[in-house]
Amino acid sequence: MKVLVTGHEGYIGCVLVPMLQERGHEVTGLDSGLYSECVFGPAPAPVEAWRLDVRDVEPEMLTGFDAVIHLAAISNDPVGDLNRECTMDINYRASVRIAEAAKAAGVSRFLFSSSCSLYGAGGDELLDESAPFNPVTPYGESKILTEQAVIGLASETFSPTFLRNATAYGFSPRLRGDLVVNNLVGYALTTGEVLLKSDGTPWRPLVHIEDISRAFIAALEAPREAVHCEAFNVGITAENYRIRDVAEIVESVVPGSRVRFSATAGPDIRNYRVSCERIRRALPGFEPKWTVREGVGELYDAYRAHGLTLEDLEGSRLQRIARVKELQARGVLDASLRRTDLPVASGVTVG
Repeated sequence: MKVLVTGHEGYIGCVLVPMLQERGHEVTGLDSGLYSECVFGPAPAPVEAWRLDVRDVEPEMLTGFDAVIHLAAISNDPVGDLNRECTMDINYRASVRIAEAAKAAGVSRFLFSSSCSLYGAGGDELLDESAPFNPVTPYGESKILTEQAVIGLASETFSPTFLRNATAYGFSPRLRGDLVVNNLVGYALTTGEVLLKSDGTPWRPLVHIEDISRAFIAALEAPREAVHCEAFNVGITAENYRIRDVAEIVESVVPGSRVRFSATAGPDIRNYRVSCERIRRALPGFEPKWTVREGVGELYDAYRAHGLTLEDLEGSRLQRIARVKELQARGVLDASLRRTDLPVASGVTVG
């Protein structure tokens, strides 16, 4: 298939793209380059891509594509909280506009990167895809609104699918240090402390970025009837953990490390466990490979191999909120998170 991947230079995108290419798909990217300089370890191979803000996509740009995989978004709660209206503009309104453009251009498949964070304060029971939404952040709200709007675009020729990713972890050329597993391993290695910033009681479903990528590929390649207008929790049901249990896994893997609670550690209202049985039944091509323990080992080895420092972990290369504030301080990013150095439409480039 000819596939457009938005956000292809992000944490997940630069892992997903080569996996799509290995499956024989022809991939074009679309990214504003917000995190293009945030490389940790080997740089990903360049692909043909639009250097473009997702808010500026027009239908004619999507002509000829078989599918759009829409990853691009304000990607975590601190950045989402920075400007709620901007988060809604990018994560919700621009996402719907891209879906509308894809439909108008004759694109048959639209795969939306949603999130289990839309369950929010979900409690301790396992939640399947029919569970009520209870978001506690603008990020979670934006995913709900997008799902609800895009499903209304479905037709005989336009088939949307919603992949509700569990909390991601794992090594990527554009690593995020603000995700819980990645963060805990980073602190364990660089300080000797597995630093918990909450009381450790909340539940989280966790999934490796390679397994998220496998889910997108499985949905892309599945028969239309298996995925049309469907939402899937992406992960493994057994891979729901309390945060304190994740910390103990990190402590057991990283030599000499010890769990410590931050002086400001307290309750976290984000608390949910999810069932991933629907995707297991509907998409037999989805075969997840990773457990959190294995992922912690991968991260530990990668951090050592590439010389992770505490400055790296807490700095703008790995922390999304720090990167945004840095670009704003430099005048490269305005209050609406538009790059001031980026034309409205810069065409197809390689990079």
